[in-house]
Amino acid sequence: DDYGVEVEEEVVINEEDLSIYFEDKKDDPEAIERPAVVTIMGHVDHGKTTLLDSIRHTKVTAGEAGGITQHIGAYQIENDGKKITFLDTPGHAAFTTMRARGAQVTDITILVVAADDGVMPQTIEAINHAKEAEVPIIVAVNKIDKPISNPDRVMQELTEYGLIPEDWGGETIFVPLSALSGDGIDDLLEMIGLVAEVQELKANPKNRAVGTVIEAELDKSRGPSASLLVQNGTLNVGDAIVVGNTYGRIRAMVNDLGQRIK
Repeated sequence: DDYGVEVEEEVVINEEDLSIYFEDKKDDPEAIERPAVVTIMGHVDHGKTTLLDSIRHTKVTAGEAGGITQHIGAYQIENDGKKITFLDTPGHAAFTTMRARGAQVTDITILVVAADDGVMPQTIEAINHAKEAEVPIIVAVNKIDKPISNPDRVMQELTEYGLIPEDWGGETIFVPLSALSGDGIDDLLEMIGLVAEVQELKANPKNRAVGTVIEAELDKSRGPSASLLVQNGTLNVGDAIVVGNTYGRIRAMVNDLGQRIK
């Protein structure tokens, strides 16, 4: 105060103490299959939001649709009896670090490229994030219903970044679709299912919950609230929660449809 400067005490966290909770037990006999976590990335205006909305509305029953909020950081659908968790990453250049974080928590990246626009700066950035995180990429060639769409050009441009279509002897899955009309959405979900199957994703619901904060805010009426992705274990109302050097207790939980979870 004497110098007009606010000082905050540094909180030192012993990472070794925490590491026991974050250990990925590959051979956990009680681990069961878990939903794949999918991040949709791509350049602004290439149709990420429309694709998310299209997937969500085709897979959510009419009765549940009322609970869909305008924007949410994560949501879950069911396809062919298996659940898939989608993460929504902001498309603006200012959110680079946040998008990079998205790629760290995801199992599969859907790279949305508009067939009438091709590879753009954020497309390249998304490819780099996914490769850095060693996350498999499925390319969704969007807007194929546009008269000037050219999916072949998109495939050609992406070969320069190491994404070579299976049809051309590569290993990258390309799915032509229209997020607007819904054409190709089922094909995309099928491909996500196949890639997830190969990865053999597992988690143990009996474990202490470990996960990632997708987004957080201080709500005037509800207090601190956050969108959480639980990656292992089970989280219950009343559980203690630690995020960085902040802690508290879970007072209430709602799912992506706005329904309360006990």
